[in-house]
Amino acid sequence: MLLIPAIDLKDGRCVRLRQGDMEDVTVFSDDPVETASRWVEAGARRLHLVDLDGAKRGEPVNAEVIHRIAERHPDLPIQVGGGIRDADTVQTYLDAGVQYVIIGTKAVSAPHFVNDLCLEFPGHIIVGLDARGGKVATEGWSKLSHHDVVDLARRFEDDGVAAIVYTDISRDGMMQGVNVEATVRLAQAVRVPVIASGGVSTMADVEALCAVEEEGIEAAIVGRALYEGTLDLAEAQAFADRYAERGA
Repeated sequence: MLLIPAIDLKDGRCVRLRQGDMEDVTVFSDDPVETASRWVEAGARRLHLVDLDGAKRGEPVNAEVIHRIAERHPDLPIQVGGGIRDADTVQTYLDAGVQYVIIGTKAVSAPHFVNDLCLEFPGHIIVGLDARGGKVATEGWSKLSHHDVVDLARRFEDDGVAAIVYTDISRDGMMQGVNVEATVRLAQAVRVPVIASGGVSTMADVEALCAVEEEGIEAAIVGRALYEGTLDLAEAQAFADRYAERGA
């Protein structure tokens, strides 16, 4: 189980939202590049960067900060989401050293877009499915669609995505624990790896996810818990590594 620190970018700063509400913002750092280095020094093996302004506007807004983080850590896998709506943006991020791009809103509004990207950039495309009550939300979580999360996941699996990031909006940023059951249901329905997101707040959540890792949950994105100190990245990753070794 890989634990991936999240760096959410708004107005060039590192923030966290509650349930995706752009008005419910906590600023944790004015220097996201230094924040990234902090997590790398703590043992992060991948970073999850989200351009929140870009997700709302539909085009990159904090790309310059993301490029600087990638430049600072050229050997670190980085996945980026938020406002990626065309192939040129994907190419620009990959050229900057980002390894994975996450397609969210446009994956739902124009599913063929994911297929096109998977053909053009094989192995680099991840789809982010953000759901509430099993239905997928778009536009920075401001709109709830009629699409079932499992049905869409299966379609994107056929397209050739590298992984699926699954976020339970109702848990995100609320420090209420991860929705293990819903995450497992999705992982069991597809063959591609699932990355859990939303609600990871304590070691108990890490333990719960490690226990179901074999269902196809390869990683978990961790945000507010790291910034508020309810979870220690190095300790949590060491536990996950030991758990995997025991199961090997």
